[in-house]
Amino acid sequence: MTDTPADQVSTQAEKTAFAVLLAVSFCHMLNDIMQSMLSAIYPMLKSNYGLDFWQIGLLTMAFQVTASLLQPAIGLVTDKRPMPYSLSVGMGSTFVGLLLLATASHYVVLVIGAMFVGLGSAIFHPESSRVARLASGGRYGFAQAVFQVGGNVGSAVGPLLAAFIVMPKGQGSVGWFSFAALLGMLVLWRVGTWYSRYRIRTASRPSVAGSLTLPRGRIAVALAVLITLVIAKNVYMAGISSYYTFFLIEKFGLSVQQSQILLFIFLGSVAAGTVLGGLIGDRIGSKTVIWFSILGVLPFTLALPYADLFWTPVLTIAIGLILASAFPQIVVLAQELLPGRVGMVAGMFFGFAFGAGGLGAAALGILADRHGIEFVYNICSFLPLLGLLTVFLPDLKKTG
Repeated sequence: MTDTPADQVSTQAEKTAFAVLLAVSFCHMLNDIMQSMLSAIYPMLKSNYGLDFWQIGLLTMAFQVTASLLQPAIGLVTDKRPMPYSLSVGMGSTFVGLLLLATASHYVVLVIGAMFVGLGSAIFHPESSRVARLASGGRYGFAQAVFQVGGNVGSAVGPLLAAFIVMPKGQGSVGWFSFAALLGMLVLWRVGTWYSRYRIRTASRPSVAGSLTLPRGRIAVALAVLITLVIAKNVYMAGISSYYTFFLIEKFGLSVQQSQILLFIFLGSVAAGTVLGGLIGDRIGSKTVIWFSILGVLPFTLALPYADLFWTPVLTIAIGLILASAFPQIVVLAQELLPGRVGMVAGMFFGFAFGAGGLGAAALGILADRHGIEFVYNICSFLPLLGLLTVFLPDLKKTG
């Protein structure tokens, strides 16, 4: 038995294509800026259209069903029939969605616009993750980290742009961001050209898809563990990113501006942790990084609810750095467990991670309404204990 990933023969003679990695990371940033903007403009849409909360919920459902649930299906299709230029098509869907959101005069058009934005995201993530892997030159963790950090930046910047541009300028200004989608289409067309040429260049090389042959039961258990770890990570991250400012204001009496500065420091540590996790995992193995990331963060999360104002930012920076390092390696390990299913795995984990974070944020919000923000942080502090499940993951470096 070998731990050679399914596409390693195709990549081992290739150098890391940094320009391609940076291109898909940049477009990941654009994609996540545009998708995070939707929820950021909900207050404006609620006021402009006189929407009820169930209608806001329906908008979210329309977006998330297309953005999250379609990703594994799209990944499965492109695993069987790669479509190099589908990346540009996906960004084109986002382009259409933004124009609909900017010009909508009826609620139904808002729902359709949200679905187009969601569809663009669903097409983008599986294929761009595949391109990152192909461009990695065998440095799979590093490539996934570079790709993912673009999304981290986009998720952080999107609400800021909405607050400083869309909210003051009105709904029509959403259309300005269609130029970002257009830029993304052009960049991804070039990426698609590279991808197409890569496939032609490597067509004569032997395929080793399926060379990793663990028992099906063990693969199923490992995937279930990885999904559980993604739930734990993303629910905790949702608790920080969604309610951290409220926590700081309520506990320490900070201003909104001060609390947002600390939130963006935390988001910066998440971006740095993502890159470090990819780099370190390529050297010491995915399982080791996952062990350290999910379980090693426990002392910091347990201490956070009891920390004073000085230690709270210090602890959250440590939490961001350590916890974020897991996700690139979770994706890499899952892709190695299912050789030849790179797109499906990427769609499943990116889509599921997004959905789990959204559901987690909603559930934590209900708890916060009933018991207070500090109670939520006390509950969340124990989530990293699920990292003990890492013991059930196979060590592919030792599989032989």
